Amino acid sequence: MKNHHKRRFSGFIRCALLALTLGYALTAQARIVPFPQDFKTSMVTTADGTEIFVRSGGTGPAVVLLHGYGDTGDMWGALAVELAKDHFVIVPDLRGMGKSSHPAAGYDKKTQAGDIRAVVEALGADHTAVVAHDIGNMVAYAYAASYRGKVDRLVLMDAPVPGVGPWEEILKTPLLWHFNFGGPDAERLVQGRERIYLDRFWNEFGAHPDRIDEATRAHYAALYALPGAMRSGFAQFHAFAQDAKDNQVFLRTKLTMPLLAVGGEKSFGTMMAVVMRFAADDVREAVIPDAGHWVIDENEAATVALVSGFLRERESTTSDRRLTLTDIQAAPAILGGTGTSEKGGIQTVVLKGDPNGAGLYTIVLRIPAHTKIAAHNHPDDRVASVLSGTWYFGYGEEFAADQLKALPVGSVYTEPPSRPHFAETRDEAVVLEITGSGPSGTTYVEAATDPRNGKR
Repeated sequence: MKNHHKRRFSGFIRCALLALTLGYALTAQARIVPFPQDFKTSMVTTADGTEIFVRSGGTGPAVVLLHGYGDTGDMWGALAVELAKDHFVIVPDLRGMGKSSHPAAGYDKKTQAGDIRAVVEALGADHTAVVAHDIGNMVAYAYAASYRGKVDRLVLMDAPVPGVGPWEEILKTPLLWHFNFGGPDAERLVQGRERIYLDRFWNEFGAHPDRIDEATRAHYAALYALPGAMRSGFAQFHAFAQDAKDNQVFLRTKLTMPLLAVGGEKSFGTMMAVVMRFAADDVREAVIPDAGHWVIDENEAATVALVSGFLRERESTTSDRRLTLTDIQAAPAILGGTGTSEKGGIQTVVLKGDPNGAGLYTIVLRIPAHTKIAAHNHPDDRVASVLSGTWYFGYGEEFAADQLKALPVGSVYTEPPSRPHFAETRDEAVVLEITGSGPSGTTYVEAATDPRNGKR
């Protein structure tokens, strides 16, 4: 692993612990959000006889939501409410977790990918998007790699994947001692103390532990206290060695679908994208602000908006569109994205086409106030318009304040292929519309100024 990757992972650990040490103002509390009333529950029996508990509802393109450890499918209530407006939402409890059964084996993620395929087919779906968090990431990756061509879009949130990227370095982190915790003695130690054990995860991996309220903690503690639940949970971790072996085979062929790699600002951050670029070609990077590992619990609104926007991106790029500036401001967006400067905080709305592919595309960038962008270039020929605010823009191989020109609303400028340019916003946010001919990309003149190298 490259040294800068090591430094970035170490930074992830330091940030998580610092967030806990310093504390943050309480702005919201997580709670168990009920699924829509018309959602149905069912049990799907897999090939080895395991029963998978599933919630499902809504109409439209199918999307599967996969939870992690410390949660069950119940964590997805808020996202399910939003996605059910235009998706068929499928929410299983992973084998051995929640209300699913507790088989003696099969906790490797390749086997669990088979569980998910059985669920998808039992509910009459075929192609799906997949959204996952924590251990759900590992199942989602195995699913996407095992059933290539069946996953249209993939969202992975704030957890590594065994055998992918800096996995061996991650295993050395003392904070992750629970990866090797388990067995009969561990089960005896935790029995009757499930809440104490789970509190450790919510408290140590969250930037805002207080945002996970008492009712939420009690709810999950009761589910993990069910007979066999802790043994099954330990087995999820003990399968990592086999998962790493399986994933080394999967890595021989990279994933090709759009993949949104999401990290909590006070947790995995941009490291999530670093990890997944070892396994996939089209990785989009996003960070949930003011959140640790428990991104949907700590910042529900931002997480739901980000994920739903990404899933709807494809549908929105091919339809007829008549948008006012107000419509554009309210449109779903992702952080960063191809054809942007990749600067932290910049949001992208794809209006037409795909910056990653060949052909014409149009994107809108929302750039926060007081954003400074170092000299960089793009491979394609682009024309840009200023929709709101005043944009300060200049050409050259290094940022030079005296070369910036103020471009108010209505201004137009060009970004010729490979022509270095730089820019900034001042006391107000700016909205730009950019049209180019893809595939696009971004290259910084100086690698040290590239925000993808750890500077956001």
